[in-house]
Amino acid sequence: MTSRPPWPLAYTVSGDDCSAPMPLGFAAPLTEAVRRLAELGYDGVEVQVRETGAHAAGELARTVEGAGLRVLGIGTGPVCAQDRLTLTDPSPDVRRHALFRLLGAARLAGELGVPVTLGQTRGTFLPGLEDMQRLWAERAVHQLAEEAADRGSRLLLEPQSRANTSLWHTPGEALAVVASLDAPAGLVLDTHHLDAEGVDLLRAVTEHAAVTGCLQLAAPFTRGPLTIGDPRLPALFTALREGGFTGWLTLEHTQDGDSPKAAARSWTALTDAAVALS
Repeated sequence: MTSRPPWPLAYTVSGDDCSAPMPLGFAAPLTEAVRRLAELGYDGVEVQVRETGAHAAGELARTVEGAGLRVLGIGTGPVCAQDRLTLTDPSPDVRRHALFRLLGAARLAGELGVPVTLGQTRGTFLPGLEDMQRLWAERAVHQLAEEAADRGSRLLLEPQSRANTSLWHTPGEALAVVASLDAPAGLVLDTHHLDAEGVDLLRAVTEHAAVTGCLQLAAPFTRGPLTIGDPRLPALFTALREGGFTGWLTLEHTQDGDSPKAAARSWTALTDAAVALS
């Protein structure tokens, strides 16, 4: 017996502006990725972008919707991962360029009517510059949230591990930033980063389901595709449902050298776990 979780199921894909496929997403050009994911039964994609803006919204929507999927969110990881641009870089030019890229992503998200997410592009601290770098990041995030809201989008801030960034590692730290903003915003919760920071996954989802726009999933320890019988999933689904979660689920994990197989494996694990909610 199989079922489906009651929320849209998405897979991480790379936009055509990326210099290479993101290692935690489907390793194929966008047109091929969305076709294969639609065949597997996914509802949509979370598109990671590097430098594109609102002008690309029409073409992106046609590519994704032509395969029968939806764009559910715009991610910004490649801004840092591929071009090393962050909001805390000591160089003012680098910071301006990073913010310019992020504002473009927010405009793209607004054209598509979906949220924009922020993770590692906020950057890492250097000794002696921590206070100033935190201020730079906070100012930029305020500007990004306002731009997103003005364009009909919403910023989702992702708590990430110390291996990725010096800022906002726990849901509580990220929520403090969200509370300081003058625009609507929410969270992305990622199972890998919560585990890495020693945050109780089920408790985090239970407490923050209502302000979470996206839950990103990967297998524990390996950060690979999900496995059938993963004991976390039924409890997580129950916590999401009881907490009033209205966002989407994204598979963001390594591909084990075979994206179609990885995507199928995670799909099967999710639908198997959803039986408990039926």
